[in-house]
Amino acid sequence: MLASGLLLVALLACLTVMILLSVWRQKKIWGKLPPGPTPLPFLGNYLQLNTEQIYDSLMKISERYGPVFTVHLGPRQVVVLCGYDAVKEALVDQAEEFSGRGEQATFDRLFKGYGVAFSNGERTKQLRRFSITTLRDFGFTLSLQSHLSLNPPHPAGATIDPTFFLSRTVSNVISSIVFGDRFDYENKEFLSLLRMMLGSFQFTATATGQLYEMFYSVMNHLPGPQQQAFKELQGLEDFIAKKVEHNQRTLDPNSPRDFIDSFLIRMQEEKKNTNTAFCMKNLVLTTLNLFFAGTETVSTTLRYGFLLLMKHPDVEAKVHEEIDRDRAKMPYTEAVIHEIQRFADMIPMGLARRVTKDTKFRDFFLPKVLSPHSLKGPLTQRLLNPMSPPDFLSQRNQPHVPKLGVLGT
Repeated sequence: MLASGLLLVALLACLTVMILLSVWRQKKIWGKLPPGPTPLPFLGNYLQLNTEQIYDSLMKISERYGPVFTVHLGPRQVVVLCGYDAVKEALVDQAEEFSGRGEQATFDRLFKGYGVAFSNGERTKQLRRFSITTLRDFGFTLSLQSHLSLNPPHPAGATIDPTFFLSRTVSNVISSIVFGDRFDYENKEFLSLLRMMLGSFQFTATATGQLYEMFYSVMNHLPGPQQQAFKELQGLEDFIAKKVEHNQRTLDPNSPRDFIDSFLIRMQEEKKNTNTAFCMKNLVLTTLNLFFAGTETVSTTLRYGFLLLMKHPDVEAKVHEEIDRDRAKMPYTEAVIHEIQRFADMIPMGLARRVTKDTKFRDFFLPKVLSPHSLKGPLTQRLLNPMSPPDFLSQRNQPHVPKLGVLGT
């Protein structure tokens, strides 16, 4: 009995020493990090965060610790940049140092560092250059109007739910570029894809989604909504893979039909390059990035924009007048679009980033492994700021984005 008691005491003593050494090592490595609330082992600052309103919780912490602070999302340590000045200083003035892509647990399980949105280093640069050039070549500025006019959803004056109508419209613009074709609006497979996109996108904003970002190593093995979100993301990847297989069978290297064809041709050109980013995995997941991210962010912003214009008929009337007068020069309409983006604020925390090397930021030291998160701050709080398009116009009535602007949109 005495021996077992001594063994238990010895184990507890060893555990205590290990914890103290871990804390000491972290303080030595992270000693120059910004201030922040004291974390608990493994839980981090979970008890101080409302997972249903994570943005508001972080804003409240910033009121105490300032625009640059450290917080522990579960066991993961991150630095939060809050407000225009801090975000601009990091993402614009020190863009290279903050250009890495950080952990995004929900998507990392599928993408694993592949695809243009979730890769890092030289792979990101190659994929981004190629994607921008190819999208431009295939006419990414294709007007939504042609798709809207082809399929009037309901008789004039009828009530509608614009959610899937706008998703179908935006998605078909993207589909025409990446797949070289568009879907019929009532196509069952198409509607299923849109539901999968909406479901997985909405999951990331739920309390469970935020909880998963903190404790994914545990929740990966538990039942719950996260498993459905992964199933939906996998379904989207499977759909893209089928499209790629079809293009492979019918590819004409001299006449690319769409983004997928262009990528396949580039793969053939670089098949002897061992350091190339142009491989099948990157093709499938980059196409998924474009199809998924473009559809949900643009369609939701449009839906929010229509809601705002219904609430502000004077703004809507002025936009309509400007469009009728001169489609080539529409500074007020452009200002309204900026204002809609400020109100909608689709991803207020942005995608997680990672510093690419040991970096000095203000009076702090951010080591290479650190993941910074950016909050656009109180400037985007739509309840505090009424809709005011003139804020995005200069004295000469030309579009400009002042401090009120949404960084990154």
